[in-house]
Amino acid sequence: MTQMDAARAGIVTPQMKAVAEKEGRSEEFIRAGVAAGRIAIPANVHHASLSPEGVGEGLRTKVNVNLGISGDLMDEDEEWRKVDVALELGAEAIMDLSNHGKTQQFRRALVERSSAMIGTVPMYDAIGYLEKALVDITAEDFLDVIRAHAEDGVDFVTVHAGMNRRVIESFKETGRLTNIVSRGGSLIFAWMEATGNENPFYEHYDRVLEILHEHDVTISIGDAMRPGSGYDASDASQIAELIEIGKLTKRAWDAGVQVMVEGPGHMALDEIAANMKLEKRLCHNAPFYVLGPLVTDIAPGYDHITAAIGGAVAASSGADFLCYVTPAEHLRLPDVDDVREGLVAVKIAAHAADIAKGVPGTRDVDNRMSDARRRVAWEEMFDLAIDPVKPRRYFESAPPSNEGTCTMCGKMCAMRTVNTIMDGLVIDLDNE
Repeated sequence: MTQMDAARAGIVTPQMKAVAEKEGRSEEFIRAGVAAGRIAIPANVHHASLSPEGVGEGLRTKVNVNLGISGDLMDEDEEWRKVDVALELGAEAIMDLSNHGKTQQFRRALVERSSAMIGTVPMYDAIGYLEKALVDITAEDFLDVIRAHAEDGVDFVTVHAGMNRRVIESFKETGRLTNIVSRGGSLIFAWMEATGNENPFYEHYDRVLEILHEHDVTISIGDAMRPGSGYDASDASQIAELIEIGKLTKRAWDAGVQVMVEGPGHMALDEIAANMKLEKRLCHNAPFYVLGPLVTDIAPGYDHITAAIGGAVAASSGADFLCYVTPAEHLRLPDVDDVREGLVAVKIAAHAADIAKGVPGTRDVDNRMSDARRRVAWEEMFDLAIDPVKPRRYFESAPPSNEGTCTMCGKMCAMRTVNTIMDGLVIDLDNE
């Protein structure tokens, strides 16, 4: 029985109880949301170390960290350091996007160790897992890889099932500036073109759902046609695929499988809100998981900022789950420092959006921070910060002459001045 099966049967699972407690929502609110598909709780039956999280309507915006072993940088120790940073800073999800060699050992260890939900893209693993050339892989082979990931305890899998022949025809007819930028989507497109076959994940979608249902794996329906530039945003290819994804969403729910829908990509600021509403309309209010969106294409080295801007708008307009982008995006595999910078940026975006959406309890920590600032209580400020490490390092790098201040204002600190006056004392800046 999956979380969705249980919810529809009126059963509140331990995972639903845990999510209700974290979110400050009633158990019935969570159960009803899961039953309707508005909320997903990715929780593979084999992931014993999982601390369950809910993704969807009325809940805090969740964030994901991508990591994994690359063919050019095969440093497993470095990937584990990234895992440590992700868990330290409270990422709710980690996607293992390893795409070289035999990845199963790392994936299994990650599931065993991580309290965060784990996602993968089985298509990335297919060539290394099967030891075959792309054109020699069969539809049955692709299903075997999905089954292996499900058996290993992965909580959600990205499956690019919406890019069928109809969508490909639209793409070829209308054209694009940056073509297909989804790595998984490009591989499926190459396979379809080489073999002349339909997308195997679309053609055998019911069998995919059977595998996922058996292990209670949430399907994250990938957007192979996500725009890779602002120029391609909201174009025919993107929308054609989204229409297909909406149909696949209902089919998954009919099979008792939880769904998340993946979205753009690159997109101008003024298009984001409409795209969030369009996804919710076409995909029946399924949780929406977005990469960015990046709001400009000319900031390599700073794309964690372009993505955080877009992510804040997206989440405040209805997106439920944000995938981080690091300063290394478009340039290289991120290192540990990039992961920290990217994760902090996306957490800022998610939290800002939750304040705007009025998610219960979200502003409480901001109020505590403001109170600590009024009292100039530095240790409390550091503890309340999204990233406690950086603000402490900055403060301690330039010790102030006057206790209870910083080197920005020194003895002219507004907080210190007003606190002194409010305490009935006289402040003499000339003699301090």
